[in-house]
Amino acid sequence: MTRGIGEGSPQEHAVAGAADVPAVPATTGCGRTQTFVFTPGDLASHARFVQRLRRRYAGQLHLLPAGDPTRASMADALAAIRAEGHATNAALRILRQLVMERLARLDCDENAALSVVTRAVTELAELALDAACAEAFAELDARHGAPLCADGSRSQLWVVGMGKLGGRELNVSSDIDLVYVYDEDGETAGIAGTDARGRITNHDYFARAVKAVYGLIGDTTEHGFVFRVDLMLRPNGNSGPAAVSLSALEDYFQAQGREWERFAWLKSRVVAPRACLGPSVETLPVHGLRQVVLPFVFRRYLDYSVFDALRNLHRQIREQAARRCAGKPERANDVKLSRGGIREIEFTVQLLQVVRGGQFPELRSRATLDALQRLAQAGLMPVETADAMARAYTFLRRVEHRIQYLDDQQTHVLPTQDADLEWIARSMGYAHACPFLHDLDAHREFVAEEFDTLLGGEAGKCAKGNCSRGKAEAPPDIETLVESLPERLRERVGQWRDHPRVQALRDEDRARLVRLLQRTAQWVADGSVTEEAAVQMAGWIEPLLRRQSYLALLLERPAIHLRLLHLLGAAKWPARYLLQHPGVIDELASEALFYERFQPAEFERELAQRLASVRTTAEDDDETLLNLLRRAHHAEVFRTLARDVEGRLTVEQVADDLSALADTVLRVTARWCWERLRNRHREADDALGRFAVIGYGKLGGKELGYGSDLDIVFVFDDEDERAPEVYANFVRKLINWLTVKTGEGDLYEIDTALRPNGSSGLLVTSFSAFAKYQQKRGSNTAWTWEHQAMTRARCLRFAPVAGASGLALASDTDPPPADLQARFEEVREAVITAPRDAAALRQEIHAMRDKVRAAHPVKAGRFDVKHSAGGMVDVEFAMQYLVLAESATHPILRENRGNITLLRRAEEAGLLPHGVGERAADAYRALRRVQHQARLNEAPTQVAADELAESRDAVLQLWKAVFGA
Repeated sequence: MTRGIGEGSPQEHAVAGAADVPAVPATTGCGRTQTFVFTPGDLASHARFVQRLRRRYAGQLHLLPAGDPTRASMADALAAIRAEGHATNAALRILRQLVMERLARLDCDENAALSVVTRAVTELAELALDAACAEAFAELDARHGAPLCADGSRSQLWVVGMGKLGGRELNVSSDIDLVYVYDEDGETAGIAGTDARGRITNHDYFARAVKAVYGLIGDTTEHGFVFRVDLMLRPNGNSGPAAVSLSALEDYFQAQGREWERFAWLKSRVVAPRACLGPSVETLPVHGLRQVVLPFVFRRYLDYSVFDALRNLHRQIREQAARRCAGKPERANDVKLSRGGIREIEFTVQLLQVVRGGQFPELRSRATLDALQRLAQAGLMPVETADAMARAYTFLRRVEHRIQYLDDQQTHVLPTQDADLEWIARSMGYAHACPFLHDLDAHREFVAEEFDTLLGGEAGKCAKGNCSRGKAEAPPDIETLVESLPERLRERVGQWRDHPRVQALRDEDRARLVRLLQRTAQWVADGSVTEEAAVQMAGWIEPLLRRQSYLALLLERPAIHLRLLHLLGAAKWPARYLLQHPGVIDELASEALFYERFQPAEFERELAQRLASVRTTAEDDDETLLNLLRRAHHAEVFRTLARDVEGRLTVEQVADDLSALADTVLRVTARWCWERLRNRHREADDALGRFAVIGYGKLGGKELGYGSDLDIVFVFDDEDERAPEVYANFVRKLINWLTVKTGEGDLYEIDTALRPNGSSGLLVTSFSAFAKYQQKRGSNTAWTWEHQAMTRARCLRFAPVAGASGLALASDTDPPPADLQARFEEVREAVITAPRDAAALRQEIHAMRDKVRAAHPVKAGRFDVKHSAGGMVDVEFAMQYLVLAESATHPILRENRGNITLLRRAEEAGLLPHGVGERAADAYRALRRVQHQARLNEAPTQVAADELAESRDAVLQLWKAVFGA
């Protein structure tokens, strides 16, 4: 019987090749000194597998070109081996042995990067599978003809690489987890010229192809194997068909797909045949497969229900490991499956990806090291933790490879022989085994702690090998629980007894709900939260009971649960916002939330990453992009809301952040819309340099509140004859993107009534026409109230900064006009400084104020903080008059700096009596604060007439100083 490479006992080759090699003393066991024999500069020669390879293939090692093995160099080597007369199956096996020898040398003697090794093994697998598919298809086509789709085209078989193959992370003795999927059922064409003799179903054809591929790659021959092949991850495992149609795969996912299979398919990637991958392996044309897999792996909502699934999977792995170690304690040193091993790093990363990858596509990376960095960038893991996990992963994977170099066994257990352990330490760069083992323990302990923290609950006990098969104590039913709740909460929860949503809950979800209520009641009892907050939470969660993921989220994350209660107890409007956008509660996970402010550049960067991610998977349809924008916007509004309710921001800071968010959303949406605009005549950078949005009202004055609409006017400066039509289509698309309601809601309500000629005017205007209208040049000119609006107007810049983000700018042959932002400021200044009859202006503004007041009547004995005499509108009208009447002679009033700053400047300029401007500024701030708090509590903005007397009197003094009455 012929023995294949990799077989035989380790002892059989333990001293092979050791003659005439100088001895190097080393300390082993952290206390015993023993002499071991290693070859300086050729540590790889200690590995028994390498020794066998060098003896068996000494005459063929040169066939693999020098340097790191790549797909191209391995293809050259394969051709050279075939030229020696070897058939495909033998040639692939010989190639594998040559690559393994090279990698052992590069890794152990030249300290090659981990990526060099994993990429080479992955590309070897891809090359082998491609060659095997080509040979299998050629043989089957000759016997049965090509498999055909209904339209007569060739049916495709996709070899889907799972796990480390999908992630391009294969180790040097990996098996390859495969799932074979074909696109369409049908029949083969039969043998040409024989009246379709030999015709079989596509299913039979591909089942035979799978068997042929296995024979070419997985069978053990005199040259060993190419890869061990595992098909267990296919639908229904070993009881399922070898190859499954795309429609059958979709049906399986919908009807039988289990939570753990989502983790398995997370790394899935079509790896062969290469012909189906298109011009780039990264750009897969197999859209149908991708459209089936992505919704199964990544849900549209935050999916915390997978925590229990991962706990169960982890417990099963631990129990299996414990059984393997029974009576054999040396097997506990498994760098993959033991506590703190490679698997726990992978689980940590994959759990965070599966939970959030549906809403945050930039997290969808198959490679563990890349995914760690993405998680850190998204704020889901501290940068220091991600870096430490990456170091641990790299360390453990390098140890794993050295374990496997020894005997080409698919094992991850540290060797028990001192010489082998010492060799691993030396090849890792250590002087001896003791410091190596110390660092190994440190890495594993860090990983284990992070993993235990992530899973929470019983994970820590299970991780330490104390997994219990017994069931946790069952929570009481709702009937029993109600009796123990505080009075108001008991009354609210008691309404659930016959509620259809509660009755429809599955047992595990009902148990989650009861545990949440128990925890909430405990917090009420110990004073951590108010009973009002608990009642508000019960009302908030009731409509969401069908979405069990939110129950899971709150149960899994007590910190989020507690912060949510604080938020709901502080004001009423947050509960309404959370009901509309429940997914944003995940933002409460980070304590840092309360110490940060909105960062426009970071917001744009994250959206750019999400756009790039959905483009790589061809998911970038309009609906997907609309929802990306809405989720990002809602999350940022909620962050500001949380900081606001916690008292971390002033009213002015809230307005600043909400206004900056609106600016940024407009900028990003405009760019995305233009890039998807049909018949556009310019590239985005060039076009957006010629386009601007003029913000009025609260947007212009940077005083936006929650739910504020946007008063805007669109202008362009483009001499191209197509420009008016193109920009009109663009603006219609932009307004639609901002206002249309999707499953994620909308962004903003848009009001364009301030455009020239109001509702009867053009939706988008040339900048020259806008300037003429505002500056009263011609018969069609702006009214005084429109000039009042100009005092608070500003131009939003859409064009990118030159050279930013590597974006192409307009060509020199057709340069964009001067900066529209600067030109708008020139027009605005000309408007507000134009000569005016002060008395006539005073009369017009006074009349406009009376008209606005009449439209907002106030009950007798009440004071409306906005519309009553002495309210906020009086401050705004008084300031608009001062700007239009006095800025020509007092330049400090020309800047759009907000009413509070301008009031103080007016007093400094002598336009207001001493103290009047300062008191009015303080009053305006106080009134804004009262209005803001009332809206948060969904309370009326009318108070008792004498409640804000000091602020009202200060505003009335301002009005009298400006208007005289």
